[in-house]
Amino acid sequence: MQVLWFRCDVIIPSLSLGVLVVSLLIGSFFFWHEIQHEPDTERNCNMAEAAQSNWERYRAEGHQAFILGYTGEVGKELIKELAAAKLFKKVVLIGRRQVDLDTTVGPEFEQKVVDFEKLEEHSDVFEGLDTGFCALGTTRGKSGVKGFVRVDHDYVLISAEIAKARGCKHFSLVSSQGANKNSSMLYTRTKGQVEEALKVMHFDRISIYRPGVLMCDRTEDRPGEKVARVLLKPISYLFPTAITTPTEIVAKALVNNVVAPSERTQELYENKAIHQLSGTSKACGTQSNQESSKSK
Repeated sequence: MQVLWFRCDVIIPSLSLGVLVVSLLIGSFFFWHEIQHEPDTERNCNMAEAAQSNWERYRAEGHQAFILGYTGEVGKELIKELAAAKLFKKVVLIGRRQVDLDTTVGPEFEQKVVDFEKLEEHSDVFEGLDTGFCALGTTRGKSGVKGFVRVDHDYVLISAEIAKARGCKHFSLVSSQGANKNSSMLYTRTKGQVEEALKVMHFDRISIYRPGVLMCDRTEDRPGEKVARVLLKPISYLFPTAITTPTEIVAKALVNNVVAPSERTQELYENKAIHQLSGTSKACGTQSNQESSKSK
């Protein structure tokens, strides 16, 4: 059969074969990432399993915290987790504007409006807060190159320096999968540079998280990300720890880690480890079954 100059009997089978080959290659890529071994699986799963049993001890220690980037998608999920767990005597939400908080948020949460361009003038908001969570960030499309670097690099590091000087002991940063200070890509290079700078600030404990593509229903309109999430939704279902991370998973991992005693001063959690630390990874269930079999 021929339509105009197209030979349908040749083109359709060839096109179908091409689509099949590409699908198999893409599937293999995600499958390979899904089955990659995470060396700290046992530690991560144990921390997740012991999280709730650590809550009472952690509460009794009287910690106070701050959150940078609390109006973002990860920040909003983190507020929900902390509000439910009631781990801190005080949680200071530091941002450029006040927002309406959910009615479930308790009186221990207070918002502080600061000018990040003059953050040194607002250093008192960090006073006595021993625990910090940073999910601060913007996009190149929204803020331009200079604006992106200013927010994701400068604001983060200036905040960390002030927080440490005012008593912060444990600093947790939400970075990005692929972060590398030597990357040719602005986004991953900036994230990598921030990670390296934080490591030499010598916090008592620093925890860095590198989630994959964040899966959530953004209130902010980002058409490109929206399309990407739609395309990645079946991938996240079939290969949940390969390259995607729901924002609530990141928040759970942050909370489960912060209450856990740790012998490490620096911790780096890649995407698969974040899923394990959240307590939602199937790998943790598999590990428990294996340990039970060995004990028998």
